[in-house]
Amino acid sequence: MPAVLTAFVSGLVFGVGLIVARMVDPAKVLGFLDVFGAWDPSLAFVMGGALAVTAVAVRVARRRTAAGRGTLLDGDPIREPAAGGIDAPLVGGAVLFGLGWGLVGLCPGPALVNAGVVPAVAAVFLPAMVAGMLLHSFTVGRRPRTRTGPNAGTVAHAGAGD
Repeated sequence: MPAVLTAFVSGLVFGVGLIVARMVDPAKVLGFLDVFGAWDPSLAFVMGGALAVTAVAVRVARRRTAAGRGTLLDGDPIREPAAGGIDAPLVGGAVLFGLGWGLVGLCPGPALVNAGVVPAVAAVFLPAMVAGMLLHSFTVGRRPRTRTGPNAGTVAHAGAGD
């Protein structure tokens, strides 16, 4: 139960932060991404603040040790990607994510928040996102991983924005 409560509170704080920062407003996000036009740099401060908080949290978590490794609040060890894990699927996924974010002004976190705040905006994006996830699971998701090592395929998510 504590893990569920921690996840709920974390999600709630994240969602409120997205609303306060206006990252759920596609026009605001597109203004940030339009670096050659009417650029709005305000979201850079949001991302910078998120990175600062994350840096402190990771540092604290790494000091908590179990078997010589940092631990999360629930006692699980921190899982980090193996070194040299940049490959074609990662780059391709990043490009697709960036294209979608740039075309629509939404990414998964803000889109989920929009489902409760501005349902009309999320009504188009969320089904497309689910379709993409299903397409991935039926194609790329079934292929065996090529990376090896103790942390192959694991990623710790603690990023800014999403």
